[in-house]
Amino acid sequence: MGTYILKRLFLIIPTLFLILCINFAVIQIAPGGPVERAIQQAESFQRLQAVKTGVAPESSNYQGARGLSEDMLRQIEAQYGFDQPAYIRFGVMLKNYLSFNFGISFFKDKPVTQLIWEKMPVSISLGLWSSLLIYLIAIPLGIRKAKQHGMLFDKTTSFILAMGYAVPAFVFAILLIVFFAGGSYFQWFPLQGLVSDNFQQLSLLDKIRDYFWHLSLPILAMVLGGFASLAYLTKYSFLEELNKPYVWAARAKGLSESQVQYGHVFRNAILVIMAGLPEALLGIFFVGNLFIEIVFNLDGLGLLGFEAIIQRDYPVIFGTLFIFTLLGLILRLICDVLYQCIDPRIDFESRGTH
Repeated sequence: MGTYILKRLFLIIPTLFLILCINFAVIQIAPGGPVERAIQQAESFQRLQAVKTGVAPESSNYQGARGLSEDMLRQIEAQYGFDQPAYIRFGVMLKNYLSFNFGISFFKDKPVTQLIWEKMPVSISLGLWSSLLIYLIAIPLGIRKAKQHGMLFDKTTSFILAMGYAVPAFVFAILLIVFFAGGSYFQWFPLQGLVSDNFQQLSLLDKIRDYFWHLSLPILAMVLGGFASLAYLTKYSFLEELNKPYVWAARAKGLSESQVQYGHVFRNAILVIMAGLPEALLGIFFVGNLFIEIVFNLDGLGLLGFEAIIQRDYPVIFGTLFIFTLLGLILRLICDVLYQCIDPRIDFESRGTH
């Protein structure tokens, strides 16, 4: 297993390199980059100054009618690092990334690492607690539905799961705000922020209460919108295993139903759930967080990445992409290790690195 882990760790480097190459190439040909935005802003400023001074934009005396000067264009390109060829910019970026130096944000004028560090508490808080609750609810629910397949419990919970599967998390978020955060009914929970303004003055116990008070509605919305698919996956994974010959053989040996289900079936069925764990966690932590962050006015990594794409803030785009990809690769490796812990019969080294 140690050799396999080392191989996978070494494979992370070319994988990250390839992903960065592809995205760098795509961004180079995408219109509306930071230079174009800066030129538009400068031209808009010139037009505004012309109006204030009483010069008509159509007049020959209006500098903006002739466009920006060559010197100003070169200054704008140098400001964003576009005065160098693409291959030089890419080489400098890779060199900096080796030391986790992602550069300075074009529009926020802060180091990208500082921005990511500032947004991390929100994303970790939402992703950690919602993931924990989703798995604690969905897996036992799926197991019980499999054990009572076709019975009353299975049918009634299927209706609830269908609603959770069909309705997006942000819709639940809006409904929760309307009912419980000062909308039309109750004002039991705060509408925005991760903590209160006086958080630093609170005692330790009050800080914990305040923290979860602010997180209650966002986490509830994410759980309601995310546990249904995992519950269905758990149910049908268990149903498939329950109908296999080894289960009949275990029952024939006189093992109790609990020993059969949790000693044999659970270990095999959980592998299917583990296979999708990295993608599920990344989706919950970053993609699923975006709409929740917008609705509850929480400033996290999802919102940071979305704003960077809209603004063409390339250092932030590449920095968040690098972090997301690295976390995904590490999570995949951790899942492979857990595979072998759950089922020692799995031998990745004999199967290669794929």
